[in-house]
Amino acid sequence: MLRPERMSRVSVTGARRVRDDVVDAVHDLELLHITEYDGSWEGFELGNPSEGADEDSDKLVTVRSLLSILDVDESDAGPTRRIDDEALDAELAEIRTEVNELDDRRDEIRDELRTVEDRIDRMEPFVSLGLDVDLLSGYDSLAVSVGEGEAEAIESALDAAGIEQYELYTGEDVVAVFAYTDEGTLQDALVDARFTGIETPEIGAASEATVEDISPAAHLKQLERRQDELESKLETVETELEEMRHSVGGFLLAAEEQLAIDVQKDEAPLTFATTENAFIAEGWIPTERYDAFESELRAAVGDAVDIDEMERAEFTGRGHETHEPHEGTGGEPADAQAAAATAQKKAQSSDQPETAADGGTVTMGDDQPPTVQDNSGPVKPFEALVEVINRPKYGELDPTIILFLTFPAFFGFMIGDVGYGIAYTLIGYVIMTRVDSDVLKSLGGIAVWAGGFTTLFGVLYGEIFGLHLVTEYVWVPLMGAPPIHKGLQPHYLYYAQGWLLLSVVVGLAHLVTGWLFDFRANLEHGFVAAMFESGAWIISTVGMWLWIFSTSLISYKPPFLFEVFGQVGMTNPANGHTIEHVALPLGFTGFSPTVGTIGIAMLVIGMVMLIYEEGPAIALIETITQSFGHVVSYTRIAAVLLAKAGMALAVNLLVFGAYSYEGEFHFIFFEGMPEAGHGEVIFAGLFNLGGAVGLVAGILMGILILLLGHLLVLVLGITSAGLQAVRLEYVEFFGKFYEGGGIVYNPFGYERSYTTDE
Repeated sequence: MLRPERMSRVSVTGARRVRDDVVDAVHDLELLHITEYDGSWEGFELGNPSEGADEDSDKLVTVRSLLSILDVDESDAGPTRRIDDEALDAELAEIRTEVNELDDRRDEIRDELRTVEDRIDRMEPFVSLGLDVDLLSGYDSLAVSVGEGEAEAIESALDAAGIEQYELYTGEDVVAVFAYTDEGTLQDALVDARFTGIETPEIGAASEATVEDISPAAHLKQLERRQDELESKLETVETELEEMRHSVGGFLLAAEEQLAIDVQKDEAPLTFATTENAFIAEGWIPTERYDAFESELRAAVGDAVDIDEMERAEFTGRGHETHEPHEGTGGEPADAQAAAATAQKKAQSSDQPETAADGGTVTMGDDQPPTVQDNSGPVKPFEALVEVINRPKYGELDPTIILFLTFPAFFGFMIGDVGYGIAYTLIGYVIMTRVDSDVLKSLGGIAVWAGGFTTLFGVLYGEIFGLHLVTEYVWVPLMGAPPIHKGLQPHYLYYAQGWLLLSVVVGLAHLVTGWLFDFRANLEHGFVAAMFESGAWIISTVGMWLWIFSTSLISYKPPFLFEVFGQVGMTNPANGHTIEHVALPLGFTGFSPTVGTIGIAMLVIGMVMLIYEEGPAIALIETITQSFGHVVSYTRIAAVLLAKAGMALAVNLLVFGAYSYEGEFHFIFFEGMPEAGHGEVIFAGLFNLGGAVGLVAGILMGILILLLGHLLVLVLGITSAGLQAVRLEYVEFFGKFYEGGGIVYNPFGYERSYTTDE
């Protein structure tokens, strides 16, 4: 799982007369990730597309245009079918003609409809004036303007401009001004009135009939009738297009798929190295599939080709893979140009398939193999989290398995509630089973695992939606109390301290794992180089925390470090007190001063190595930020645990009410009011309001707050616990070793959905 599937470079060499047969066979196998020829071999050129490639491309463009016009989707597919070339040409021509005619008619109707609607919008203000449009222009001594404005402001502006003779006609949000003056003077006067002019529409025929009545109201009715006619015609055309979609949608989807396949095959030779007589195709396939690839390809095209597993890519370092010749090639790699020349000579002399020279490895392009992550089953969905950063390089360790082991545990520990866990699991299951997107399916699988761990920790904490019902009905009868607590309540403060310490220990292990991955990658530069580049961080970080957890200079360290993982009855060496409570009874009360001294020595050694590698200033700063700061960063796990528990407690407190007794919270709704002297009421709760009216209102309001509050906690659990867990993986863990940038394995072929080749 830490390594991708091993890849083999494969060469397929043959005479040009069998090129199309080889393309068909390789396409059907869907195994070969083709390497594009880079033009570097003397005597070889890039291949040309197959005959008919332009016609197939034009047909594909036509089909996709028709699919767009008809708005065809996968629901219109129907049964799979075989597409015959002659039938395709005939039926496609007929469909194209009919659809284009309908589409042209629809465009014409829509254009005219937009024009009519625009004329209606322009005419409506003039209807309210009650004046014929021909009265608004054509005067020798009168200036006329129509627009939006306040009548009083217009009158004041006209009076101020010295225009004495004028008349105003008002309608709904429109005013017509007739003034005995010239056009320029009127417009200058109206500027001060904040008057916005409206262009007077031309009265023309709304249809083929001649308009005799030129009143705006009559013309508006005529325009509206024309609008109704056009909308009816448009509906008819769209109905015909809808009928076309249902009748030919399945054929067009199948035609698009078949033409896409044909174009793929037509253009495949563009990646080949070719001569007048021969071709060489090269690419990568998973090593374990080579035998199947060779046997199936030979079964399809016989001995007309030479198939050679030229090399198997090895894994070394951080994506810088090396290659070894396959055992069957018989020796060290030879010069690619010499191998290519030999292949050309063979093909020209015997019209038989060309082949790489004995012992040669012909490389025609990018030397980087594609990456096929080797994860299966429950680990597979977590590849989506890795893909967010980037696909691992072929020679790089794949961290997916580490995410599978840590991310759900981080998330589940931080939320730790049976109710929320079941909700996350159900949400993930629905996404996995109801959506088509592979990415969303993967996220659904991650949600299922995160929900499962949330439920598991919820059982251990004894909580369901923040209520201790699991504790009361499961753990109390079995053992009197749940195995662990979240540490939110004052009585269980030592658990909160324990989770802070546990977060640091988990963070230390997580980071050291990342540096070990980096160490493995740097071994390609030698053991000493790997020690200076990666081992120094492991030595200094482990040394620092060995000293912190030791009793050396114990007076300067918090006492809880030596108590929360001890045993009840033991003595805390930090303060001499007898330990009364522990989070986990591991018997740990600190490492000895000797171990602390060893830790200091390791820190110094690591620092010296880092100073040699990085320089003194950088070594000091990064030791503080990475060896200490990045480890402490993991305490966010405990912080989010307490924050989410606090939010759930607040919701339940508002609804059920609670009292505090000896550092523990007790919900009133479940346990009743405390007896005198046995607790202090924090809040009575909406469910406990007095009076009949108050009780009903409180219950209704309480139910609403209960639902919305826990829904909010559920959502914030994703945005806080989820994002914090992802951050720890990406920033702290990935940052130690991961680069990414691998090539996606994209085998030549096509997964049919609408067609069959049988």
